[in-house]
Amino acid sequence: MTTPLDIPAILLVLATLFGTLNYWFVKLPHTIGLMLVALVASLSVVALDLIFPSLGMSTLVYEFLENIDFNVTLMQGMLSFLLFAGSLHVDLDQLRKNKWTILAFASIGVVLSSVVIGGGFWLLSEVIGLSLPFLICLLLGVMVSPTDPVAVLGVLKTLKVPAPLKAKIAGESLFNDGVAVVLFSVLASLAFGNTGGEGTEAGFQLTSAIWLLTKEAAGGIVLGLISGLSAFWLLRQIDDYVLEVLITLALVTGAYSIALHLHLSGPIAMVIAGLLIGNQGTSLAMSESTRLHVETFWELIDEILNSILFLLIGLKIIFLVQHSSYEISYPVLISLFIAITLLSIIARYLAIALPVKIRSLMSEVNPGTVPILTWAGIRGGVSVALALSLPNSPESAVLLFITYLVVLFSITVQGLTIENVIKYYYP
Repeated sequence: MTTPLDIPAILLVLATLFGTLNYWFVKLPHTIGLMLVALVASLSVVALDLIFPSLGMSTLVYEFLENIDFNVTLMQGMLSFLLFAGSLHVDLDQLRKNKWTILAFASIGVVLSSVVIGGGFWLLSEVIGLSLPFLICLLLGVMVSPTDPVAVLGVLKTLKVPAPLKAKIAGESLFNDGVAVVLFSVLASLAFGNTGGEGTEAGFQLTSAIWLLTKEAAGGIVLGLISGLSAFWLLRQIDDYVLEVLITLALVTGAYSIALHLHLSGPIAMVIAGLLIGNQGTSLAMSESTRLHVETFWELIDEILNSILFLLIGLKIIFLVQHSSYEISYPVLISLFIAITLLSIIARYLAIALPVKIRSLMSEVNPGTVPILTWAGIRGGVSVALALSLPNSPESAVLLFITYLVVLFSITVQGLTIENVIKYYYP
């Protein structure tokens, strides 16, 4: 008989075990190493089943993973903590100075990237005989378009990067996460027919989608402001780091829960609230001791949740592909991955180059801006969370597999080389 503690206990034990193996032997950055060790563990289970089929290891692991409701766990829980933690460390003053460029990256850039990747994937699926619906392909574009602020901010801390460029990278990452999650929720509802509102039977209705986007985004901004300011007021009245950490925790869980009930954008609310607490909150409402405790607490939360996310994707990917109703070979999937990876880099370049070109008509732009921002578009936890939250369907395994490999390439190749790209332009 299982208990509610079994699933988090097993995941935390595995994350600790795999993290330790990476620390002792693989010696890659924690998130990258954990993902690779989990993938090797999944492949090992499959290999054991091939050699000793009577063990039934694959079945046991698959049944365990089937007990986890990823939509509830990730989209209605973990994502709120990840986005709030990421937004705490962004400089609001630099964000204001570069607001129009960041807004263009997070709106026009995300939409353009999603359409380029989704359209390209749709054409590829037709060529290889998958024949996936265009809306499903567009979902893939949305999933692999948002960038991970935590992944790149860790690198930026150790490098000499001009403050405006750093603000563009971090701000764009945060807000394109929020925009992408809103786009994803709308498209997923329309694609899988569970909006519960008008437009479901009629399919993709542009006016319905625009209304949903506007309502969720605007509502998320207002909720983030109200909840963030309320928490800020409380923080100013109190000087007790334990209670103040508790206030930030209540802010995240409470505001995100309200957003879910009111059908507003919880991710955007978390970004707005995180920016308020991370700037005005830490400078005007906290002592130095409290600030250190709050920042350390949220850094740990972010690292732990990212560890669990990458552990889950590393474990689940092999079994999802094995149980997919699509008869598609691994060579074809690998070919798709290569094509989508190239497509995602091209889409990222276009999504950055177009707004920068428009901006250059009004003021001078550093020549390193486009290549740095293009290569700094590292995919991470948000893409993984979106992919894992897809409803069970024949297409989910294919989308998840490709998303995982794009994230794997992004973190291992781009994440480990972005330092060299930045140093090239800012020695």
